Amino acid sequence: MRPLVAIVGRPNVGKSLLFNRLAGKRLSIVEDTPGVTRDRLYAECEWNGRKFDIVDTGGIEPRSDSEILLFMREQAQIAIDAATVIVLVTEIGTGVTAADEEVAAMLLRSGKPVVLTVNKMDSVGPVDADIYEFYKLGLGDPIALSAVHGHGTGDMLDACVAHFPPPDEEDEEDDRIKVAVIGKPNVGKSSLINLILGEKRVIVSNVAGTTRDAVDSKLDNKHGKYLFIDTAGIRRRSKVDDRIEKFSVMRAQMAIERADVCLIMIDAREGVTEQDTKIAGLAHEAGKASVVLVNKWDLIEKETNTMDHMRKDVLRDLSFMSYAPVLFISALTGQRADRIFELINFVNDQSAMRITTGMLNNVLADAQARMQPPSDKGRRLKIYYMTQTGIKPPHFVTFVNDAELFHFSYQRYLENQIRGVFGLEGTPIRMSIRQKGDKEN
Repeated sequence: MRPLVAIVGRPNVGKSLLFNRLAGKRLSIVEDTPGVTRDRLYAECEWNGRKFDIVDTGGIEPRSDSEILLFMREQAQIAIDAATVIVLVTEIGTGVTAADEEVAAMLLRSGKPVVLTVNKMDSVGPVDADIYEFYKLGLGDPIALSAVHGHGTGDMLDACVAHFPPPDEEDEEDDRIKVAVIGKPNVGKSSLINLILGEKRVIVSNVAGTTRDAVDSKLDNKHGKYLFIDTAGIRRRSKVDDRIEKFSVMRAQMAIERADVCLIMIDAREGVTEQDTKIAGLAHEAGKASVVLVNKWDLIEKETNTMDHMRKDVLRDLSFMSYAPVLFISALTGQRADRIFELINFVNDQSAMRITTGMLNNVLADAQARMQPPSDKGRRLKIYYMTQTGIKPPHFVTFVNDAELFHFSYQRYLENQIRGVFGLEGTPIRMSIRQKGDKEN
């Protein structure tokens, strides 16, 4: 697995600015899906030939000064749990604060590598002598940084990469299919992990929100090599005033970003709730291959066609995710658990499928012959060609004469035609439109 660099620090020290600079662009997704519009917490980076991920743990800011220390402790704990290297961002204007000192001590105790940066050192020339105050944090040489101008980011990244494991260790991890088990609290995620691993790894309790931390577990079996990421249950936003729960949502989002495949667990007794829709939306927005697991199926009284009716209900309520296979299981009895691995492998392969430009354009020509592209005020949409530019999820770019004529309904029609021919089950599809003389829309 790629190394993970976590950025932690007090509010307003410039964490998000640093994150966006390293990511090379403002990372914010806006999508018209039933999920939630959110700022990205995660981005892929490369420095001196090493690829790694960065995570901004500062997505939630405290409301008052009294909460800052609690906020930073939790933020640091997320970084300690998940990161290869932790970047502590401080700032020159305030000097060393009590919160900086406490978090530095916490990071030191963890034994994780820490790179100390002092931000907002924006002037060029001799280094401000106030930087020497930061030596008292005990984290080694502070790196002078300007997230606004980019000064010092190279030194910071050099220091981070120095702590990465050898590249060959990452390759072994990259062979594994990374699976995130997601769902609301008490839906059976921990029970499923324990069933799959054959041992009690995670606390299982009927108290919602018992599992706080994401726990990684490796598994090799006859189906392949896997890394299971268990996640704290995601609660409805109205119940997320408890700060620990806010961080559990962040942890779950981080787990989704890291995963190749998401197992979305739903309680058979409750059906698809609004919260299930939001959780599935997170996986869909992140472009992850997904399988819907309807758990506690052993507790449902069966009649003829009970399963078919439930499957239709699930696909109706998760209409934006109609590509995802639905499996009815019991994490308690092990019912159909053996099929989970087949589906993980299947949807992972589907999301990595590459289709040649020639084959795509045959489908495109056939689709246009069946249903003519839309027109407006005498001007008709012309689709010149389509090509695949990425995988996980499959990403197609369509070149047209006028992007405004390419209505959403026709995009959906073409997506359905592509799925009809090539399958692409269990994976979302990304479609971008470019018109002549334009960059991507």
